[in-house]
Formats: sequence, structure tokens, C-alpha cells
Amino acid sequence: MYVQPSPVVELNRAVAVAMRDGADAGLALIEGILAPGDLASYHLAHAARADLCRRLGKTAEARASYQAALRLARQ
Repeated sequence: MYVQPSPVVELNRAVAVAMRDGADAGLALIEGILAPGDLASYHLAHAARADLCRRLGKTAEARASYQAALRLARQ
């Protein structure tokens, strides 16, 4: 099975890495994916970032990402 590379595929990979290697590793990948702006309007990218920030105790960052995810999901 071949999966076409895309930012969403990379996001899914980052979540899998977080499950395997820890929240720090996954968060680093997600931040790299969000940086170019390809997924800036994708609510699930922000939700994934929020969850990893929450797991790491980064409460303010988690809150901001949850708020972004909610805002984008309502659009």
C-alpha cells in the first residue's frame, strides 16, 4: 500500500510518533508541520497540538491551541 505524501499524512505520522516516542517528539513534529502554514486552518492539527501540550503540562499553549481548534471547527 502506498500513501501519497501530504501535510495530513505527516500530521498522522506525528501523532503516531507521539504515541511511540512521547509527547515531546510528537509535538516537535507537529510544530514543524504547522510552521509553513499548510495546516494553519485545519482544526485537527491544532487539536493534536493542544493534546500534546496538555500532556506536557504546557497549559497556556494547550488552551490557545484548543481555542484555535474550536474556532476553526466552527467555520
